[in-house]
Amino acid sequence: MIKSMTGYGKSTISQNLREYQVEIKSINHRYSDISIKMPRKICYLEDEVKKEILKQVNRGKVDVFISFYDSSKEGNDVKINTEIAKLYINQLRSLAQEENLNSNIEVTDIARFPDVLEIKQTSEDETIKLELLEAVKQATTELIKMREAEGTKINLDFQNRLKYIEDKVVKISKLSTGLIDNYVVKLEDRIKELLKTDTVDQTRLAQEVVLYADKCSVEEEITRLNSHIAQFRKLLETNEPIGKKLDFLVQEMNRETNTIGSKANNLEITNLVVDIKTEIENIREQIQNVE
Repeated sequence: MIKSMTGYGKSTISQNLREYQVEIKSINHRYSDISIKMPRKICYLEDEVKKEILKQVNRGKVDVFISFYDSSKEGNDVKINTEIAKLYINQLRSLAQEENLNSNIEVTDIARFPDVLEIKQTSEDETIKLELLEAVKQATTELIKMREAEGTKINLDFQNRLKYIEDKVVKISKLSTGLIDNYVVKLEDRIKELLKTDTVDQTRLAQEVVLYADKCSVEEEITRLNSHIAQFRKLLETNEPIGKKLDFLVQEMNRETNTIGSKANNLEITNLVVDIKTEIENIREQIQNVE
């Protein structure tokens, strides 16, 4: 089952006087890009949150919004690093004395300096981690459900467009076969007209027909194009991320179609080629939303 890269998931968990709310939004992106906004109190768990999301999401621009409310008395404690604080105070007083400055120092001023205040983690942190990751897992699961539902619609669209292309290819194959037969008749008539005779050198005629057939034959291109379509359908049946592989196949399909158009000396075939290229471009645009 293919997945879209567009989706939304949300979950809310309340446990042990704590509440976690997680929202996840994803859109198209060439690679995997996860951006997380969460309260500073639990920001040390950001990497764990990313790892949890990556268990289910392989590609896309993912924005995560986490709210955390803690009514319990347990949790992280704030600790003052007195040794570092004293170093700051002593250095500031020395500077004030040397430069004849006011040496009044407020404790709030010292608290702003790096490493003066630190959060001391407690045993409750592991519980918070597990609770948060469960909320993230639930939100990610909801996101995947939406991406799969959208992927089902995209799959159906692909199948319809591939069938359309196959029908056009069948018509091109029939027309290209008739081109050689028509060429033989026209060439023979032209030779008779130029030479004013009803006798035509069949050996020479056969040589000309072989050269023409080799020049305008599109059988190889049609075979490869049908092979690419079959591979495309096979990939649609897998459960792995296939967006990049599909994009490569579409490039190859377009390449073969261009070659058919350049070889075919026939207006009907040219029109069919235009139809196929238009449909391939529609598929290419749709692939940009596939994981």
